[in-house]
Amino acid sequence: MSEPTTLSAPASAPARERNSAGKLDRRPAPTTRKQPSALLSKTAVTAILALAALYTLLPMLWLIMSSTKSRQDLFATNGFAPGHGFALFSNLSHLFTTDNGIYLRWIINTVLYAGLGALLATVFSVAAGYAFDKLAFPAKEKIFALVLIGVMVPATAMAIPLYLIAAKVGLVNTYWGVFIPGLVFPFGVYLARVFSAAYVPDEVLEAARLDGAGEFKAFLRIAFPMLGPAFVTIFLFQFTQIWNSFFLPLVMLSDQKLYPVNLGLYDWYSSALSQGHPEDYLLAVVGSLVSVAPLIILFLMLQRYWKAGMTAGAVK
Repeated sequence: MSEPTTLSAPASAPARERNSAGKLDRRPAPTTRKQPSALLSKTAVTAILALAALYTLLPMLWLIMSSTKSRQDLFATNGFAPGHGFALFSNLSHLFTTDNGIYLRWIINTVLYAGLGALLATVFSVAAGYAFDKLAFPAKEKIFALVLIGVMVPATAMAIPLYLIAAKVGLVNTYWGVFIPGLVFPFGVYLARVFSAAYVPDEVLEAARLDGAGEFKAFLRIAFPMLGPAFVTIFLFQFTQIWNSFFLPLVMLSDQKLYPVNLGLYDWYSSALSQGHPEDYLLAVVGSLVSVAPLIILFLMLQRYWKAGMTAGAVK
């Protein structure tokens, strides 16, 4: 008699394990998903960063090239191509002498609006953020919720109400009508509270209080130096916001001598379009290039503190 033969499962069939009851586990075998290629991911990220860089740098390149051209070359040549002569220095001379040097007056106005205004707004924001984080007072969270509501309201939506309030107290068409609203920075208060929680340990403040320091002294001598990166970060945000502010000065001011640089450039550009003064178009282009320079210099000077502030609390 021949020996009994045993049937074996095909080699290609997946082996099935028995569960605790001794029965075959009929669940489908897990499938492996193919992971995306690392090279493909790097290529996509590089392409996105390249597009972002082009989007940022191309307008600046056009501005630089156009500022070096004469009025004839500005309209007769390609925007990204150099003109027939290098006219940047003559354009700058014309810019600062037009209308008895009104452009320099606009720059000084903007430095006062943005520089002094951002400095005071940062001091108020850091002090308020510290108070919301470290001090206990009635209805603290409800008041902070109002601050967050102020963050969500766009500045352009507040321009008309601010104008009506300024008209009631006689601040329309004055320096204070633009300067005072810049002192309020709800987003800075929010950032200051976040930075205070990340940078200022409660134990250090408690030790200072035990040594007899009051709240103001503890803030000024201990907390404020720790909040240095936060101060620079909030100052840069508010300085840039006030420097680029346009709609509030447009509503509030009618005296050309009080204009910030953005409103003055708009006035020249409107004159070039509506009144047929092409020389004002070149003034607006060269003036735009000059107005960008202080922002670039400020960011380069303070970028070390700004980077430190932006990574606050990221690593414990």
